[in-house]
Amino acid sequence: MPKASEIKKNQAIEYEGRVYFVKDIERSVPQGRAGGSLYRMRMYDVVTNQKLDETFKDSDMLNLADLVRRPAMFSYADGNEYVFMDSEDFTQYMLNGDAIEDDLLFITEETEGLMVVLVSETPVALVLPPTVELEIVETDPSVKGGSATARTKPAKLVTGLVVQVPEHISSGDRIKINVEERRFLSRA
Repeated sequence: MPKASEIKKNQAIEYEGRVYFVKDIERSVPQGRAGGSLYRMRMYDVVTNQKLDETFKDSDMLNLADLVRRPAMFSYADGNEYVFMDSEDFTQYMLNGDAIEDDLLFITEETEGLMVVLVSETPVALVLPPTVELEIVETDPSVKGGSATARTKPAKLVTGLVVQVPEHISSGDRIKINVEERRFLSRA
């Protein structure tokens, strides 16, 4: 059983008889308290997708839930449901668009390295690769002689994500994006 301070994003924990998927963690150190940090976790019930914000002391013991990650690829969207297919046994997993709203900014049919997270054989989340390649659909015209380290301009990508890119990048270019920082890395 790990302490609250050892829990990471995208882990599943058992809490009050239910399984929750940890989406976000904020650490704070209150002034005047002897010792411990507080960990505020935003969690989602894997069955009902109901949000729960809970604060734990760093020494609180939590139970990890059985979590399985399966390689998958985006298949298609059906209304607000998104279907991913297991890359090994071709099982289809449906995820609600609200649960993976932020992840959808990085996913196209060509995206490789996706993992579907299963808790008790129920798909609950996606794990994205560290970098993805996306195409620019709209940006200001490129500036001849603009260096790679000079000023930047906004670029809208095929998924709707907007990132800052160097001036020499133009519409139609494929670029690499750092998923966690939502930042331009290089041309693809």
